[in-house]
This record gives sequence, structure tokens and C-alpha cells, in this order.
Amino acid sequence: MLLTNSYAEYDSYLASLKELLDQLPLREAARAAGILFDAYHTDHTVFLFGNGGSAALASHMAADLGKCTHFPGPGWLAGTKRLKALSVSDNTPLLTAWANDTQYDNVFAGQIENFIQKDDVAFGISGSGNSPNVLRALDLARRKGATTIGLVGCGGGKMAALLDCSILIPCHNMQRVEDAHLIISHMIFLDLKKRIESHAKSMLQPALERP
Repeated sequence: MLLTNSYAEYDSYLASLKELLDQLPLREAARAAGILFDAYHTDHTVFLFGNGGSAALASHMAADLGKCTHFPGPGWLAGTKRLKALSVSDNTPLLTAWANDTQYDNVFAGQIENFIQKDDVAFGISGSGNSPNVLRALDLARRKGATTIGLVGCGGGKMAALLDCSILIPCHNMQRVEDAHLIISHMIFLDLKKRIESHAKSMLQPALERP
């Protein structure tokens, strides 16, 4: 049976979230979309990673970026290439191997070291900004010449110093930070999709106008 004041905390949470949404770092999100578009345009790869809820978001975002930026046929956009995006939070055998055989801090860096190249993108997600395995992967990416993007909250933590593009949610409540991260990730995805569509259209325009 519900208590008479059972919705008070719900109302309070939503009020705080609505206030936070008005403070989202939209300029940084748009900059991140531009970096991803550059990676798309130059055939580079985006590696995403995070822990816990951020691991789930890394998987979600990799699906959006890799699948939903593709335009299936029939239609004039059919055959448009896809962004190469991969979540390294997903491979349970490799995660547990790196954690068991070395240490948990290596679970992401150990995976991307074999693949990441100059001008690829390392996209770290951490509510606190202090997850050691995320920090290690970002540090490796920078040493390899990759561009680093981060979704972060709680002041940015140690992660802020490792980011070329920091998307900092101005909040210290982990649940609201994670809510905002999901919303920002969808904004970035939709922005990127529009850029890809506009680029494809500009490339095909002469053929479309040909009698």
C-alpha cells in the first residue's frame, strides 16, 4: 500500500533533473559530435568504455553510433557507410582475463592497445571521473595519438585532465549524472546522424539534379 507522501521524493528528483537539463553542456556535446564526424569521414574507429551503468551506456551508445547512423535501403541514402564504433565494456572473456591475469585497471587499456591508432577516438564514460580503468585507457589513447572524449560528472575528477573534449554534467548526484549522460548521448548521436545525412546528400546532389 502506498504511503500518502510516497511521491514526494519522486517530485523532488524530477524537479532537480529538470533544473539540471537546463544546464547541460550542449556546446561540448556538439563538439563531440564534430569529432565523431571527423572520425567517420576519415574511416577511424571509436572505442567506448565505462563501468556499471556507464558500461551499459557505452554499449547503448556503440549501438546507436554504429547501427543507427546507417541508412538501410531502398532509397538514395542506401549504401552510406557506417561509423566504426565498438564498446570494449562488452567482452566478458577479455575483461575477466585482463582482470584475473593482471589487474582490473587494465581491462579497457589492455583491449584497445592492440587496435587503437592515431586519430581514432577513445570515448570514456565515468560519473565520478575517477575510475582507474577508464583513466588508464584514456591515457593510453592519448599516447597513441587518439582523440579523447569523456562523459563525466562530479566535477570531472582525474579524467578531466585526459580529455580533449570534456562533456561535464554539473552535478554530484550519480543517478542524475547518469540520466544526463544518456540524454547527451542521444543528442550526440542525432547530431552525428544529421551530419552524415547532410554529407551524403551533398555528395549525391549532382547526380540527383542530373536530368
